[in-house]
Amino acid sequence: MRAFVPTGRTSPGVVREEVPEPRPRPDEALVKVEAYSVNRGETFQLEAPAPGWRPGKDVAGLVVRSAADGSGPEVGRRVVGHPPAAGWAEYAAVPTDALAVLPDSLPAVRAAALPLAGLTALRLLRTAGPVAGRRILLTGASGGVGHYFTELAAAAGAEVTAVTAAPERGHRLLELGAVQVVRDPADAEGAYAPDTPDTPYAPYAPDTPYAPSTPFDLVLESTGGTALPAALARLRRGGTLIWFGQAGRKPVTLDFFDFFKGPESATLRHFHYADSDTPYGEDLATLVRLVASGRLHPEIGRVADWAETDATLTDLRERRIRGNAVLTLS
Repeated sequence: MRAFVPTGRTSPGVVREEVPEPRPRPDEALVKVEAYSVNRGETFQLEAPAPGWRPGKDVAGLVVRSAADGSGPEVGRRVVGHPPAAGWAEYAAVPTDALAVLPDSLPAVRAAALPLAGLTALRLLRTAGPVAGRRILLTGASGGVGHYFTELAAAAGAEVTAVTAAPERGHRLLELGAVQVVRDPADAEGAYAPDTPDTPYAPYAPDTPYAPSTPFDLVLESTGGTALPAALARLRRGGTLIWFGQAGRKPVTLDFFDFFKGPESATLRHFHYADSDTPYGEDLATLVRLVASGRLHPEIGRVADWAETDATLTDLRERRIRGNAVLTLS
């Protein structure tokens, strides 16, 4: 079968070659891949690939061999899956607890955009806890995770301010429920505290008589570098910052004396989407149900033939694609 393998170089990062067809374990189904999504984090992994590793964690397609242990979907079912690797190929072996069956109404292209970004957003929302009425600052919001999280959190009653370096990449976030899109965490104005408890919160305007408060109950930070301390400064006293990525690939320098100038008693937490007791398949089924019912909308900035995988990786690395990029197999 044909599959993409890493070169260890930036360009081309992958090449398509003939490789052996997967030999599934007893708890894995063999899926004929119809479409797969590529993620920016995978572009970083390709720079120093582990021996024998092949990329690919988001796939959608058809089960052509069911699991030998009798678990999971049977042959002929359309599925979306989240294998540990090797999904950029004609066939992929996927653990059955990382598969969800697709309804006829959900095309493979849309389903392929769900796994990594959708799972991250859904589990990040759970980690955040109840968000109704809370003000949230989300950095790195123009990728797949940002679009999913914004829609999910806004639907749950949160007031989301999204941070994205390019304003034109933020229009869709406003349509999905964000109340504000800014270029830098320091530009986020949030809400202002009224003089009396009975006055509702209102967006900031220069002539308002309200006294400013540190605006955000929760900060979700995914870019690193100077963005994290800038976002931390926008946190209210006793608020929480959840760090879930470093897309900017720059280390964070944090001066803890800054806490005395702003959010004293703040909590900093790390999040990784794989740290959950819920199987991927269960959460994928939730995402499929939300999309099928029109309550969640995958933001797909590019759909192309899988021959264009390497060019798509370059554009993804250079932030020229909004949301997810999906490749289809002819």
